[in-house]
Amino acid sequence: MEQGTAAVVVGVDGSEQSVEALRWAARIAPALGASLRVVAAWDYPPEYAGYVPLGSDNFDEITRKRVDTAIQQAFGEDVPEGLTTTVEFGHPSKVLVRESEDAVMLVVGRRGHGGFRGLLLGSVSAACVSHASCPVLVIHEDGTAATS
Repeated sequence: MEQGTAAVVVGVDGSEQSVEALRWAARIAPALGASLRVVAAWDYPPEYAGYVPLGSDNFDEITRKRVDTAIQQAFGEDVPEGLTTTVEFGHPSKVLVRESEDAVMLVVGRRGHGGFRGLLLGSVSAACVSHASCPVLVIHEDGTAATS
């Protein structure tokens, strides 16, 4: 596999687990001959349904800033060569599963900004494990990894 023809996709939401997922993905990508593609998704919060006119919010901008901050926290000035970022509108699990279709691996945090703290897996990571088209690496809160 040539560098750049395949990608390790990493889901980022700005949480500590997603920053750690970035670090893991950056270590794994070279071994797989792959580039690193950082993917973030945003959706309208349920309480906004019907109340916010489309295009009148700044969720896309907030998400892009979270991605930039997470990349800075993960790598400082040593950003991996060839790293690309994508920010999409849509439910995070659906976006990440779609992005997994041409990936060699998907890396996600166990739980991000949402969800209930006691869950073994967050809803996004569980959906990725169940539906991704490639192997999935789930990073736990303590920085350990589990594969599926």
